[in-house]
Amino acid sequence: MQVFWIAPSEDCIICCQEVLEDCRIEESEVDELFQQQIPTSIGEGYHRVFIVHPDVKWGSKKQILTTAELQMAEAVGLVNTLQNWTVVDKIILSTKTPDKKRLFGKGNFQMLTERITKTSNITAVFVNVERLSALSEKELEEAWGIKVLDRYTVVLHIFRCNARTKEAKLQISLAEIPLLRSRLRNESANLDQQGGGSRYIMGSGETWMEVQQRMLRERELKIRAALAKLSRKRHLLRSSRRQQQFPTISIMGYTNCGKTTLIKALTGDAGLEPRDQLFATLDVTVHAGVLPCRMTVLFVDTIGFLSQLPHQLIDSFSATLEDVSHSDLIVHVRDISHPETVNQKVNVLKVLKSLQIPESLLNSILEVHNKIDLLPGYQPSELDGLPVSALTGQGLEDLKQRIEDAIMESTGQLVLTLKVELSTSQLSWLYKHGTVQEVSVEEEEGVALVRVIISAAAYGRYRKLFQVTE
Repeated sequence: MQVFWIAPSEDCIICCQEVLEDCRIEESEVDELFQQQIPTSIGEGYHRVFIVHPDVKWGSKKQILTTAELQMAEAVGLVNTLQNWTVVDKIILSTKTPDKKRLFGKGNFQMLTERITKTSNITAVFVNVERLSALSEKELEEAWGIKVLDRYTVVLHIFRCNARTKEAKLQISLAEIPLLRSRLRNESANLDQQGGGSRYIMGSGETWMEVQQRMLRERELKIRAALAKLSRKRHLLRSSRRQQQFPTISIMGYTNCGKTTLIKALTGDAGLEPRDQLFATLDVTVHAGVLPCRMTVLFVDTIGFLSQLPHQLIDSFSATLEDVSHSDLIVHVRDISHPETVNQKVNVLKVLKSLQIPESLLNSILEVHNKIDLLPGYQPSELDGLPVSALTGQGLEDLKQRIEDAIMESTGQLVLTLKVELSTSQLSWLYKHGTVQEVSVEEEEGVALVRVIISAAAYGRYRKLFQVTE
C-alpha cells in the first residue's frame, strides 16, 4: 500500500518501526504460497476459448436488470483481458435447468456438444456462470473432452496475472482454497471408484484423503496468518493517517469505470498509469490531493467490482477493503456510457452493503457519472448524480467542491477566517489544533487574519480559552 506520510512525531516513528518490523513477511514466503498452483491450473499459455452463456428465461436465477447479450459481451471482455487468449466462438443458449449437472436440456446439450466438437483448435470452454459445481465441471469435461472454466476460475486467473504485491498474491491464494477443496472431493471420489481412496499411506496412519485435507488446512492457516500480519500493518498506517488528521475518500466502482483516471485528475499524480483493462487495480493505494479550501485529503483507489462474483472471492479481498469502512466519504464512480450502467450500480451497492460499512457512510455516498465525453449533451436522470469526464476534466471543479462540502460535513470541519492578536498565543494554538492555510499580518494593528480549517469542537475550545465572542 502506498501511503502519504507527513512529519509524524518521534514516538510515532519508533512505534511504527517496531510494529512494521513485527509485520514483515519475507517475499520468498509469499511466493512459495503463490506458486502452489491449483491442481487443474489454467496455465500461462495461449488459449482459444469457446464461450457458452446459459440464458435462464424464468425463475429466481433469471437476470432482470441486464440481457443475455450484455452478459455475453462482459464474458468476452474477461477473456480479452488475458494476454494470448482469444475468443474462437460464442453462443447464447436458453435453459430451463441451470441447476442440473449439464445445465441444459437434452436437445440443447446435444446441439452444443456437436458445435464444440466441430470447432477446431479450442483449448477451453468458458461457461459464463458464477460457479460450476465440481460434478458439473467433471460431467462437461468428459462430454466435451476439453478444459471447462466458469467465471470464478477466469476472474481468479485474471487476478493471478495482475498480482504484484504480497497482499494481492496472498488474497488470491486464499481465494483458490474453495477450488482446491472442490478438486480434492473429485479426486477422492475417483480414487474410491478405483478402490484406492480409503487406503492408508504407509507408516503415516492417514489415508490419502486425510493427508490432502491436512495439507490444505495448513496452507490456509499459513495464508491467513500472513494476511493477519499485513492487516496489522495496514491498521497502523491507517492510525497514522488519522493522527495526522487527513480525511480519507474511498473511490469505488465497477471494474474499468475510470476510478484510477479520476484519482489522477483529482490529485495530479503523474505516477498513476490508468489501464483500459478489467481488474487493473488489485491493491488498495492511497494518493494525496488538495481540495479547493487547501485541505489535504487522501484518495483511496480500490479493487473494482464485477457481477456474479462468488462470496468466497469477495471475502478473500474483504480485509483489503477495511479501509473503506474507515473512510470519511465514499465516491461511487459509474461508467455512465456503459449499456449496463444501472446493473453495475446495483452490483456495487450490493457488495458495499455486504462489507458492513456504517449506515451513515453508505447514506452519504457521492455518485459520479464518469465518461460523459462519450455521451454529448448528457444530463443525469438521478438528482444526485454528478456528471464528469476524468479524461477531459469536464465537471471536475464541481466534483472537488462537492467532495469538500461532504468532507466538511462528515468530519465536522469548519473553514474560518479569524482575527488573532499577535501578542497572544492564539496563532500558535491554531497551528497546533487546526490546519492554518493562510496568514495575513497587519503589523500596525498587531493582529493577523488567519484562514484555518478546524473542527467545531476545537473551535469551541479556542473561543472559550481566548474569550472570543465573534
